[in-house]
Amino acid sequence: MTHKHSVLIIDDHPIISDSYKRILKKFSQDKEEFSFQVETVHDCDSAMDKINQASKGKGIDIIFLDIQLPPSKNEKILSGEDLGVKIKELLPNSKIIIATTYNDNFRIKNIFKTINPDGFLIKNDLDSKELMMAIETILKGAPFFSKSVLQSFRNFIMNEYMLDEIDRRMLYELSFGTKMKALSKIIHLSIPALEKRKHHLKEIFDVKDKDDRALIIKAKEKGFI
Repeated sequence: MTHKHSVLIIDDHPIISDSYKRILKKFSQDKEEFSFQVETVHDCDSAMDKINQASKGKGIDIIFLDIQLPPSKNEKILSGEDLGVKIKELLPNSKIIIATTYNDNFRIKNIFKTINPDGFLIKNDLDSKELMMAIETILKGAPFFSKSVLQSFRNFIMNEYMLDEIDRRMLYELSFGTKMKALSKIIHLSIPALEKRKHHLKEIFDVKDKDDRALIIKAKEKGFI
């Protein structure tokens, strides 16, 4: 009996998407009981269109999700992390496999807190053998994490603070030079509340400078912008 699975690949690098498709094809050739219907998208807007359509139909079995994606045109979806939250909301039965270049401990922890993926792969660790193993493990109902992610688990004894949607929006707007007065109208928080959040973010990222530039640089390094 053949088990058919729908797959959505969300990655802004077509070469990466093609690699996933080749591995899925090889997997179904090696294990003939599995077949895959694969679709690919390369930006947040196209991804949301597919997610919304699937939520009204049969859903999507497996979603490969990159974190570093350009924001949607309306800027409501700022990254793959925001997409992951939407997937969990609209397609709760989908298996999410995060595949990203980010291997910062804090970034990985934040993604686990917000998305709790079924698979988490660091692209620098990834080869065809590991991807095949990840697919097989997840199809069997177990989670799969690459070696860098497993190493991060050992380093999770750290500050429990997690960046939420407001923090991520705040960093995004600050990266464009948005002033606090304008930011309070965008996020709908008072200026003192925003200043408190910004101060807390500087503590989290160990930023000593009073201006915002160092905070933005560190947030970019960790993949939050």
